[in-house]
Amino acid sequence: MKSLPAGIFKPVPSRTEAKTDATTRIARQIVDLEATARSAKTERLRAARLAQASQAPVITPPRKPVQKRKNTAS
Repeated sequence: MKSLPAGIFKPVPSRTEAKTDATTRIARQIVDLEATARSAKTERLRAARLAQASQAPVITPPRKPVQKRKNTAS
């Protein structure tokens, strides 16, 4: 038996399927680019926040004195 050439029975997508595939591929590229930009921004902001936190002195606010309740039992 003869071997068949590769791709001879490969289905050819219809015109609408080809447009849909192209739209899907482009949309995924856009989403991937946005995700990459978002993660880069997150890393940049995290590094800036950590750098700022390491330089700033830690200041704790003074605690308010606890007031005792008056006994109002009659």
